[in-house]
Amino acid sequence: MPPAQREQGWAVRQSLNDPNTKFYNHVKQKLLDGKQVTCFTISKLDVALYCEAAKHYDFIWFEMQHSTMSFKDVETMIAACPKPVATPVIRLPDASEGNIQKATDIGALGIDIPTVDTPEQALQAARYARYPPEGRRSEGLNQASSLWGANRTDYRKTINDNMLVIVQIETPIGAWNALPIAQQPGIDVVLASNGDMTNFSGYPGSDPRYQQLFTQIHDGVLRAGKFLGAVTPSYGKPGPPGVGRPDFADWRLFYNGDAFDGWKPPQGAATVEPTARPVR
Repeated sequence: MPPAQREQGWAVRQSLNDPNTKFYNHVKQKLLDGKQVTCFTISKLDVALYCEAAKHYDFIWFEMQHSTMSFKDVETMIAACPKPVATPVIRLPDASEGNIQKATDIGALGIDIPTVDTPEQALQAARYARYPPEGRRSEGLNQASSLWGANRTDYRKTINDNMLVIVQIETPIGAWNALPIAQQPGIDVVLASNGDMTNFSGYPGSDPRYQQLFTQIHDGVLRAGKFLGAVTPSYGKPGPPGVGRPDFADWRLFYNGDAFDGWKPPQGAATVEPTARPVR
């Protein structure tokens, strides 16, 4: 079957060691089940907020690019509520081996790498996030194995399938490279960043050139068989430009958005990333 006619995420499914196993990474399981997923953002140490929000969202986005939060802070929150409904995902400042090692060792089941412009950057992120033979993550004593390796689960044998690697495309050059970025082995989701695309390109959301960049991302990711995401949750809703999109069903993972059960976070609790204006 031609790539364009296959179900979204076919290459992710194809890469799994055991595609028939139910994952303890709930957000990855939902993506493979064809669902759309949203997150709640935490950018400072707040155990009570994390434990409550983790009951109501598909994943928690720990913000370490645009915050001064430390790995120790995130480690403390992840340990406080073991195996929550929401999958713990950390947005890191970069794809360095040290940052990815710490994120995975403290128990994150997903990493997000911002401002990915080249397939080489994407491949580096995917390799450091997984153990050999798929990657080159170093093995050592850590919180992750005690959290996710209980109840006869072998963390070392199961984490490569359960790990979710998200890369963000935020620049025109990243959009031009969307296909080879998405094609890198180990990349699960490509997240199109609405606000920073305007920041880096200078095009407002109403500009046809801005729209063309998102078309390149959309087409490249689907052709590569990976999952497609957007910062703006409206991309996953039907409606006219500014409200939704005609291709809303293709966009699966979103930064923030509504809780799946209608829960409302305390006012000012979530950090909302700016989006392009107007959003189209």
